[in-house]
Amino acid sequence: MKLGLIAMSGVRAHDDELTKLGLTLPGFVKRNKVIAELPSLGLLTLAGMTPDTVDVDYVELPGEVAELPGEYDAVAISSFSARIKDAYMLADLYRAQGTRVVLGGLHVTLMPEEAMQHADAVVVGEGEPAWPQVVADLLEKRLKPVYYSRNGPFDLAEAPMPRFEILDPARYNRLTVQTQRGCPFDCEFCASSVRLAPHYRVKPVEKVIAEIQRIKDIWPKPFIEFADDNTFVNKKHGRELVRAIAREGVKWFTETDVSVADDPDLVRMMRDSGCAEVLIGFESLNPDGLRGLEANSDWKARRLSGYRQAIETLQEEGIAVNGCFVLGLDGTGEESFQQIADFARECGLFDVQLTIMTAFPGTPLYNRLKRERRILRDGAWELCTLFDVNFKPEKLSVTDLRRGYRRLVEEVYGEECTTTRRRAFMGQVRKGLARRTGPAEVLS
Repeated sequence: MKLGLIAMSGVRAHDDELTKLGLTLPGFVKRNKVIAELPSLGLLTLAGMTPDTVDVDYVELPGEVAELPGEYDAVAISSFSARIKDAYMLADLYRAQGTRVVLGGLHVTLMPEEAMQHADAVVVGEGEPAWPQVVADLLEKRLKPVYYSRNGPFDLAEAPMPRFEILDPARYNRLTVQTQRGCPFDCEFCASSVRLAPHYRVKPVEKVIAEIQRIKDIWPKPFIEFADDNTFVNKKHGRELVRAIAREGVKWFTETDVSVADDPDLVRMMRDSGCAEVLIGFESLNPDGLRGLEANSDWKARRLSGYRQAIETLQEEGIAVNGCFVLGLDGTGEESFQQIADFARECGLFDVQLTIMTAFPGTPLYNRLKRERRILRDGAWELCTLFDVNFKPEKLSVTDLRRGYRRLVEEVYGEECTTTRRRAFMGQVRKGLARRTGPAEVLS
């Protein structure tokens, strides 16, 4: 059997003005290019679970579907919500010629009945528990319409080795490894692995290191991105992890929350293990925008006063902070745009990720906004890009949110603000070096 694993990998804003603007802002283009260049770790993991008797082909489709990417007996297709309609179109084309189609992933898990209209089988939940049976049934030509993950979350101690060797490392600026799944904060808007299985779990450190070493077999000096929701929630596991990574001689990036800066020893260990940058979801600088963000908690609202110190703590150790902000949160209005621009400049944020609050299907946010009749078009998944507006804001018009976002993008990613931010970052790095080694060594 010849099996195609197809990743619908590209996401493009539908706002034409924003797209045209992005072409003139290198920082904006760079961030989106990094996201687009990441391979599908989920499909590579399924490839690692597939018997050697099956001929496996991994394909990425970053643009429009102009033609079938290959001839296969069966295909498994993975897609972001923003490109799920492209995935359905591709699935329909394959089925029309007799190819069996399996659809899975987060969107399919949240919208299985919709996906079933375009597939011979759908996988609901985490892929690893169901995949061996899917492959067996494909080989026996007895595919079932729906495959559910077994009861309970998948044990990451049983995580298979992703099949990194089928990638061409020259195509990527980084490769991904997962060290945990889930996040205890359960933010209303979040559409990550917590929706696949709502439990925080860590992968054994030895398995993480084995995956890094497998990557090093094909790329001796790799840059690793940890495909985690929140890497350092478990500080004990985090210490064990970075202690082991330090022996591998790699540079790495991850996403975590602001509490990582509460542990200076851990931050220093991260620096010594090769951590180049962390993305932290600050979300908003307005307390009203942070209240009620997490289920049954106001954790980020309580942490707001410590944002600046956290950035300083990390960047003085040479770890760049990519501050993530969400525009259009309930409780925020016109003031939020300039608040973020000023904060990014004053704090010396090395990188900034600016997104628009997006109501993803199946999230508590989508369900609430639908009840409140604030979803602009039900089922308009193509707007789930993080750059487009798919809801009616509470304190802004749709037009004002779009316009304010474009102005903020232009300012924050513009040459003047970027230069100011980077200079402030380097000042923090020099300050940290002076504290550790003395002014003479820094000047030399």
